[in-house]
Amino acid sequence: MNRTHLEHVLIALAIQLALWPLLGPIAAGAVAVALLLGREIGQHEYRLGLERGWQWGDPLPVRWHEGVWRGWTRDSAIDVAAPVGATSLAVLIACLM
Repeated sequence: MNRTHLEHVLIALAIQLALWPLLGPIAAGAVAVALLLGREIGQHEYRLGLERGWQWGDPLPVRWHEGVWRGWTRDSAIDVAAPVGATSLAVLIACLM
């Protein structure tokens, strides 16, 4: 686990705790994970666009779905999986208390 994985876990837990009173633990965790998942997908789209010769001002030469299924590395998968585990653990601990 590297620094970015830990940062994503802390950000997800902070979002979950902030939204917990409004949405409940499960929905708050889902919102936190969805934000980080969207960020990772956006990074993949950007990276794919750069590989295809994209420059600022031009339309991004990436289809709407390519960021979801292309460009995933072990690091980017852990960037999403670690917050999923942390927010799920927070919900489990809260339910047991």
